[in-house]
Order: sequence, then structure tokens, then C-alpha cells
Amino acid sequence: MKGTKDLSERFLNFSFEIVNLTKNQNNNFALKHISNQLLKSGTSAGANYEEASCGESRKDFIHKLHIVFKELRETLYWLKLLDYAGVQSKKLKSTILECEELCKIISKSLITAKQKLHK
Repeated sequence: MKGTKDLSERFLNFSFEIVNLTKNQNNNFALKHISNQLLKSGTSAGANYEEASCGESRKDFIHKLHIVFKELRETLYWLKLLDYAGVQSKKLKSTILECEELCKIISKSLITAKQKLHK
């Protein structure tokens, strides 16, 4: 259970960084739109992970973990778009790296869960 708790904490910290990144991006229409999309997907990933950890069955767990993965991939897109747009932030690069790491972790978790489902 420790691994789940550690990952839950990482998602919480990740969501907090997303909130901070989006706070000051309302200076033009395009950045406001990107920030709104980023805020939705970036905070949704952690909430969906919490829901997945209480899955009613292995199939339910896998389904919810897929949602987490999709939200992370979308978040990564918006983060990279902010980077391409030249948004200056001390935390943007490290948040992109954390998102990529979380994608890898969830992807491996999905593979493991699917293998256990078919045993």
C-alpha cells in the first residue's frame, strides 16, 4: 500500500504544480484557453487515480487507469504547448518531466494489471 500512497502524493503535488502554472496565464486569450484545458486535465489525472485505487474489480481498475493515462497524455500536450509558446516559468520543465514519468508509471501499471487479468 506504501507505493499507492507515494503515487497518490505525487499526483497531489503534480496537481498543485498545475494549479500554480495556470494561475498567471490569463494575460491573453490563447494562454487562458490553454491554461483552462491544462487545469482540467492536469488535476483530473490525480482525482481519477484516487478513484482507480478503489476499483470495484480488476476490469474497473484497468478502465479507470486508462482514464488516468489519457488525462496525463492530454496534460503533457498542453504543458508542451505552453513551453512552445515561450511561457516563462521556473517549474514548467520539471512539471513536463514529472508528467512524462507519471505516464510511464501508469503505462507500466496498466500492462501489469492486464497481465494479471488474463491469468
